[in-house]
Amino acid sequence: MILFWLIGGALAAMALVLLLRPLLGGSGPEISRREANIAIYRDQLRELDADLRAGTLAQADYERARSELEARLLEDAAAPAEGAVRRAGRGTALALGAAIPVLAALVYLAVGTPAALAPQADEHAATARQVEAMVERLAARLRENPDDVDGWKLLGRSYTVLGRYPDAADAYARAAVRAPRDAQLLADFADVLAMARGSAGSGNLLGEPEKLIERALQIDPQNLKALALAGTAAFARRDYAAAAATWEKMLPLVPADSEDARSIRASIDEAKGLAGARQLRGKVSLSAKVKAKASPDDAVFIFARAAEGPATPLAVLRKQVRDLPLAFSLDDSMAMAPGMRLSGFPRVIVGARVSKTGDAKPQPGDLQGASGPVASDAEGVSVLIDSVVR
Repeated sequence: MILFWLIGGALAAMALVLLLRPLLGGSGPEISRREANIAIYRDQLRELDADLRAGTLAQADYERARSELEARLLEDAAAPAEGAVRRAGRGTALALGAAIPVLAALVYLAVGTPAALAPQADEHAATARQVEAMVERLAARLRENPDDVDGWKLLGRSYTVLGRYPDAADAYARAAVRAPRDAQLLADFADVLAMARGSAGSGNLLGEPEKLIERALQIDPQNLKALALAGTAAFARRDYAAAAATWEKMLPLVPADSEDARSIRASIDEAKGLAGARQLRGKVSLSAKVKAKASPDDAVFIFARAAEGPATPLAVLRKQVRDLPLAFSLDDSMAMAPGMRLSGFPRVIVGARVSKTGDAKPQPGDLQGASGPVASDAEGVSVLIDSVVR
């Protein structure tokens, strides 16, 4: 009987994957697919209960079979979709979603309707609470068997889907301690550690996540996700040449005519364009005579505007007073308005302002400074913040 249910659980998981593939693609009659997905899961549990009540299945075997079914559902549904790629952050960074999992139960619950559930609703109808319970039972089993590396990885993927990024990072950390040379694990760990920082911005990859990515690539230089993340981190540092070179290593690893390859090539082209774009470099510092009027957490806006032309900033960089003195670089990627780019004007004025309110517009009490007119690709521009906005 146990073998029957293990096979049944595997078949149910496979059916879920096949049914969800067209559902996620958005084609065909959605309601019938939702009902089928729910019915598969509900019927398996109902039959388990029926065997338990009939006495043909012992309680211990029931618990084992149910746990196995739940684990298979979680594992198959939370498995990363190979080759899936998206681009992040201003359409330039490659998608970290190359291995972000999709939990099937949550998907069909999110798109399902109460009307579809009502006719056959019972105590085993799939609910978000039930999915949470499945994940918590997995966590409980791992507390009893902490050396189960695959279990910790599965728990990390499940927590990621549930948006519990700190918990996911902890699960991946426990797995990484036990499997320190698993490149894919380290890449997944880096990804979720960045998300645990509070947003999906590519800048969150800098620091510890980037160290994990480097370790992953030392172990497996062709790990697709680690390469995508490494390129994204380089792009966040504005090292566009390194980003392009890293992403180029991904191309031989995906089908040449695939959407993934097209997305990768588009990101490479954009990074190369920025690498060769006009850049304005210099240094901003705070005068001693106004330093007492600034707090370390105050925002600092560094910007370039046309020496002759509209006052709209052509490029803007935001930092904090604690970062001063600061070596800065402005380029076309920092444009604030379409068609108003640094490279479109031969001469500019570089300004810097300490904002007490965090508002980009000047306010009385702000501190400011500006350079004279300089070439829009000048090097060594010096800006001293030394006056108060009246």
